[in-house]
Amino acid sequence: MEGNRARLQMRLAEVIRRHREATRFSQETFADHIGMHRAQYGFIERGRRDLRLTTLERVAKGLKEPLWAILREAEEGYR
Repeated sequence: MEGNRARLQMRLAEVIRRHREATRFSQETFADHIGMHRAQYGFIERGRRDLRLTTLERVAKGLKEPLWAILREAEEGYR
């Protein structure tokens, strides 16, 4: 179970990073955009933070993506 969670967390981090890069935000600018410290946001993109639903919702909103789409992409792989 722990291994599955870690893999999903890493896929979620990759999806978030790709979407952020597509918006042309730097990590620092995006973190500021969503009201988060850059170091905390960096942990998210490196898959080193177990995300709360409210945090994931804030990130998805900042990316202008529905939360379900981010989760589905991480679960199923890349579009």
